[in-house]
Amino acid sequence: MFLILDDFGLQNLEIQSRLALLEILEDRHGIISTVIVSQRPVSSWHEIIGDKIVADVICDRIIHTAYRLEMNST
Repeated sequence: MFLILDDFGLQNLEIQSRLALLEILEDRHGIISTVIVSQRPVSSWHEIIGDKIVADVICDRIIHTAYRLEMNST
């Protein structure tokens, strides 16, 4: 079953949230699909996640094997 995280990044993650997200993504990485929807650009995700090392690992699991669709409002 795939997972959809909608509105990712509406607020910065607290330590418990970032660690839970890391654990979820680690368990799913390379095994099953995860869809992340965000109004914030990927370039701001380190700021949203908070801890630099945890943000690097989370972004590595998400970004480097992702199919990205970026939409612009007009």
